[in-house]
Amino acid sequence: MASEQERAELDAKARQGETVVPGGTGGRSLEAQEHLAEGRSRGGQTRKEQIGTEGYQEMGRKGGLSTMDKSGGVRAAEEGIEIDEAKFKTSSC
Repeated sequence: MASEQERAELDAKARQGETVVPGGTGGRSLEAQEHLAEGRSRGGQTRKEQIGTEGYQEMGRKGGLSTMDKSGGVRAAEEGIEIDEAKFKTSSC
């Protein structure tokens, strides 16, 4: 763990716009970058665990079809692409 002085130096760099934590891009303080990195590393993995690999892949397919003016579901329906939303359900539901 970084000492108080090291954390202060990293925080100063972060406030100048430098990324000091891997995955912390966009954070304006050391603490903000740590939270961003933690969320990015756990968020997708947690969701994948909740809905399973197949559900996560289907969700990605649907999201990849979305545009600025149409949702992924609307575009999939228009183009006849089948999205199995049953795979989105969590195992605890």
